Amino acid sequence: MPLACMKRQHGYFIRMTQAVEQILNEAQHLSAAERKELADRLVECLVRDIPPGVQRAHLAEVRRRMAQVDSGEVSLVPGDEALEQVRRLVGSSQAGR
Repeated sequence: MPLACMKRQHGYFIRMTQAVEQILNEAQHLSAAERKELADRLVECLVRDIPPGVQRAHLAEVRRRMAQVDSGEVSLVPGDEALEQVRRLVGSSQAGR
């Protein structure tokens, strides 16, 4: 598959085929609601490809984590704070290369 380009995103190089690049360029012109619908449909397609055993294991893990939150064993971290922690971890691991 020919690669149209490599774009740097969050410190990683993302390879895009010409087809993906074209779709992405077109999607950027959609309204927010249309982009959301497109994303939802893409996720639905991906979910259908997950093997049943993996789906069951994922659901069990979600239930386990929900129980931990409900019991007070763990506390939730706001999304922006969690993303910042991940960025720091990724940044520090890349600095060691």
